[in-house]
Formats: sequence, C-alpha cells, structure tokens
Amino acid sequence: MEQHRTRPPQYRPRRGMPVPAQGGRRVGADVRRGAPAARRPAPPLVRAARRMPNPRLTGLGSGLFCGASMFALACLDQLLFGASLVVYGVLFLPVCALTAVWVRRGDLVTVPVVVPIAFAFGLMPVADSSGGGIAGRAMGLITALALQAGWLYGGTLIAGLIVTVRKLRLMARRAAQRRAAAAASRRPLPPARPPRPTG
Repeated sequence: MEQHRTRPPQYRPRRGMPVPAQGGRRVGADVRRGAPAARRPAPPLVRAARRMPNPRLTGLGSGLFCGASMFALACLDQLLFGASLVVYGVLFLPVCALTAVWVRRGDLVTVPVVVPIAFAFGLMPVADSSGGGIAGRAMGLITALALQAGWLYGGTLIAGLIVTVRKLRLMARRAAQRRAAAAASRRPLPPARPPRPTG
C-alpha cells in the first residue's frame, strides 16, 4: 500500500510583504557602509530663509520688480514720512539684495544695470518739484540723484557682490561637474566574464 510522504509546512513570505531584517547582520552592514549620522537641525535663521518665497526672475522681470518696488516704497514714504530721501535710500538696499538673489542664473549680469534705473525711477514721487512743470520735476530728480548718490552706490555694490558670489559658485559647480564627467569617462571598464560552458 502506497504511503504519501508529508513535508513540514514551510513559511514563504508573500510578494509585497517586507522581509524582516536580521538584527546582527543589518547592524554590521550599516557599520561597514558607514551609515550617516543623524543630521543636526538647521539654525532658525536658515529655516526661516528656506520658508521664504524663492522666485526666479528674468532680466526684464528683475527690472520690473525692482522698479515697481521702489516706486511703491517711494509713494509709501511720501505718505508716511513726508518724502524722506533717507528712508527711501534705506529701503533701496534690501530691494537690491532681493533682486540679486531672485534673478535667474542666466541673467545675473543684468542686475547691476537695472538697479540704478529702478532707483532713479522710484525717486519721481519723492523728488522736490517745487519749480513746477516738467523742467522743475527733472531738476528735482537730478538734484535728488546727486544728493543720494551714496545710497545708489551702496545698493548697486550690494547687488554686485551678491551677483558675483552667485556667479563664482555657479562656475565652481560647473567645473566640478566637468571634472566628474572626465573622471567617469577615463575609468576603465570591468573585464568581460567568459561565457559559462553549457552541457
């Protein structure tokens, strides 16, 4: 009489179920691979900067942003501070910094050009136009530009420094990418394995 052999039930994990990791082997593998340590939390100032909007403006967009911001701030200065040129000059500095930070990488060279134009455009509401007419407004604008040249140079210098730092970092990143690509192309290929004999 034929007897059926019975096998002990074998546990096979289903597909899609995570396989439990082996404790000792996992720890040893992490130690060998040099598992990264826990990241330190970023400083509050860095976290606040990351939460701020980070648009990317074209050259034309940066000029429009800087000019419109300075014109709006000049109107606000006229309403609140009686057209104080010192307040206008102080407000010009952060606008220059934001313009240099938010412009696209390909349009960095446009920032030192658009910043002085935006400064002159924003001066129109706060410039002294006591002479009356177009000639009096033009003379008031030229006088304000001459008297507030320090703020103009300071804002342009801030924008130029930020743009220069961004340009240097971009050049260093591209050089590192080129070096990595050249090193990868010079790396020898592994030897091909001989085919296994069949039969």
